[in-house]
Amino acid sequence: MGTIKLQNIRTFSYHGCLPQEGRIGSDYRVDLEVEADLVTSAISDELADTVDYVHLNAIVKEEMAIRAKLLETVAQRILQRIAKELPLVSFAKVAVAKLNPPIGGDVESVVIEMEWRKGL
Repeated sequence: MGTIKLQNIRTFSYHGCLPQEGRIGSDYRVDLEVEADLVTSAISDELADTVDYVHLNAIVKEEMAIRAKLLETVAQRILQRIAKELPLVSFAKVAVAKLNPPIGGDVESVVIEMEWRKGL
């Protein structure tokens, strides 16, 4: 078993419950961690035997580009795609952060984290 992490994926997206969030957008940061059996790929040295982090990054970017009111919705979509498209993955955890959220205070970010485990 092994872990692949994509840290600090930066996007400009249009999520939020407020109408102006859908018009002006905001900066986001996504962190993704997946677990998979990496022993075969460590021996074979072949991309086909591992979880391609380019594919993981594409999933994040594509799902972040689809507007949602809630960050939970975006995180769930990311996890569902990983489960569907990458059968080697047995566990995934995603954190989606809205930077400088419009919540009436000096807050650097708001972060939600969600997890998925194969078989649960």
